[in-house]
Amino acid sequence: MKLRLILCALIVAVFTFQSIPVAALDEGMWTFNNVPRDDIKQKYGFEVTDEWLQKVQLASVRFNNGGSGSFVSPEGLVLTNYHIVEDIVAEVSTPEKDYAKEGFVARSRAQEIKAPSLELNVLMSIEDVTERVNGAAKPGMSAADANTARRAAITGIETESTTATGLRSDVVTLYQGGQYNLYRYKKYTDVRLVFVPEFQAAFFGGDPDNFNFPRFNIDMALVRVYENDQPVKVDNYFKWSKTGAKDGELVFVTGHPGSTSRLNTVAHLESLRETSIPLLLRMLESRRAMLKRYMTQGEEQTRRAQSELNSIENSIKVYKGQVKGLNDPKLMNKKRLAEQALRRSVEADEQKRKEYGDAWVAIAKGRKDLALYERDRRFLDLAAGFNTVLFGYARTLVRLAEENAKPNAKRLPEYADTRRGALEASLYSTAPIYDDFEKLKLADSLFFMQKEYGANHPLVKKVLKGKTPDARAAELIGGTKLKDVAYRKQVAAAGERMTNSGDDPMIELAKDIDKEARTVRKRYEEEVVAVERGNYAKVARALFEQQGTKMYPDATFTLRLSYGAVKGYQEDGKFVAPFTTLGGLYARSAQFNREFPYNLPPRWTAKRRAVNLRTPFNFVSSNDIIGGNSGSPTINKKGELVGLIFDGNIQSLVGNFDYDESVNRAISVDARGMIEILRKVFGANEVANELLRG
Repeated sequence: MKLRLILCALIVAVFTFQSIPVAALDEGMWTFNNVPRDDIKQKYGFEVTDEWLQKVQLASVRFNNGGSGSFVSPEGLVLTNYHIVEDIVAEVSTPEKDYAKEGFVARSRAQEIKAPSLELNVLMSIEDVTERVNGAAKPGMSAADANTARRAAITGIETESTTATGLRSDVVTLYQGGQYNLYRYKKYTDVRLVFVPEFQAAFFGGDPDNFNFPRFNIDMALVRVYENDQPVKVDNYFKWSKTGAKDGELVFVTGHPGSTSRLNTVAHLESLRETSIPLLLRMLESRRAMLKRYMTQGEEQTRRAQSELNSIENSIKVYKGQVKGLNDPKLMNKKRLAEQALRRSVEADEQKRKEYGDAWVAIAKGRKDLALYERDRRFLDLAAGFNTVLFGYARTLVRLAEENAKPNAKRLPEYADTRRGALEASLYSTAPIYDDFEKLKLADSLFFMQKEYGANHPLVKKVLKGKTPDARAAELIGGTKLKDVAYRKQVAAAGERMTNSGDDPMIELAKDIDKEARTVRKRYEEEVVAVERGNYAKVARALFEQQGTKMYPDATFTLRLSYGAVKGYQEDGKFVAPFTTLGGLYARSAQFNREFPYNLPPRWTAKRRAVNLRTPFNFVSSNDIIGGNSGSPTINKKGELVGLIFDGNIQSLVGNFDYDESVNRAISVDARGMIEILRKVFGANEVANELLRG
């Protein structure tokens, strides 16, 4: 499974509500300034101290491409999943040296490979800025004006903090406006690849086994963080457990879950089920078919497209699981009953009714109206019809020229000064671009747009200019100069002088639709985001009055702590044991005659006799996780690393909306299995020794 933030942020996050006390369950993705210490102590007998939390916080790492990781040695070594760095592996590979096929081990610091465009963040501090942000919205303001005022305040806070501290500073919206916290991060941009297994070993079992258990995957990777061309020295890292986890043991997961939507109103859930997710699925299925066609052309085409296909197939499985959950009468009835109970309690109190009573109606109206323009938002603002990195560069340059002319506080958030570093890292990426691949992707997305709108729709005619999708894609990809990093820098420096010159067809396309794209984005922000920001905050306050801080906020790709236990579960009337072994890996491969996706790389077959087949390999725990937790460390109460999160089981797919401790399971690679494979399969004793020395 790709638990990283692949498309998960496309669904708007709100916040969490439980109809029973949270302490009764291993539920929750808790912020580090609101960990339920009493509940953990009561259930597991472990006292979470300030010192323990601080160490865990500073040892945890966020990957800017949508995943998590952790320091595992004092020399800046970071553990994450293979699928978190899968794009990097593809970028540094060549037709002659395909690391996805062969794996990679750096046996010295000199052999470590620079990872392009990768940024790692470590959370240094959290500050509550709720009063200042909400204070910017004055009484009598419309929802749209209030949202604009809050956004300006957020930009000001981030700018002040970055200037004063030199740290990346992000104001994070919690409880959908119930709270605002300022998160400050130490940022690292010199990251180098140290170890990856072969793709086939990392993703053994492929899509059929994805989101299932038992599993047999070595979905791990190691990178090293540098500063001033030297490995960074860290005091806070997770020591490697030599004994691993035991059945029933308390374990914690610390990572960066991307987005959850557990208190969406029923109207909001129905909108996702009927409108937003079905359109996403159609888009993803179209792209999957295109990628498979491209990969039939040869081994090199397969190498180029494999990572994207993995992401697409993962996302399709996620969204189908979510739709299945939203069509489950049991889940929806649970949501209806919880909503009705809260609304009755509000209606029964005159003051609450006056303050909160209209919230559900306002949210429902915004979601109902969204159905009228969600397609336009998906194709124009979110660029579903322009599936090429080159269009992304063009749009960024067009908007950069326009946004630079505005005061910082009035820019689109992604163009604010505090976000400029991340924007430029993406815009000036040196990742390889393959013309034939980009033409096929763009043509497929243009065809999908034509199919969804109809060939005679004004938008389709405007974009295609009388040509077929294939011909238009060939014209755009063949004519653009944006493949050249130096040219992109030149356009960015020149601003409107070059974006208005008419010299580049891809920039002209971005300009042609930018007015409509901005219009639909503005409508969504005013009629949905702003309305929900204010009205979900009302619901949050009503819930706060009932539960206080026993509520945890929905996931926001910020650092969270979840707690649980290593334990199996029941599936189809059978008990699923919590651990698998390396022997089970070889047995499963033989069970399917070693045919794809159950074939093992040659190295693994050759080293079979050297491996201790009884070594624990993967295990499950009741930790509450979601997309973005990929690469999260699983640690014991001593703060030792016992596992590495890489997946959830099939029952966890509905976890975006609900959590069921009886069957929801997080899946980890066992620390013992990782060491055994490093030593016995790859002969990577230098790396294994560094981990164990820690």
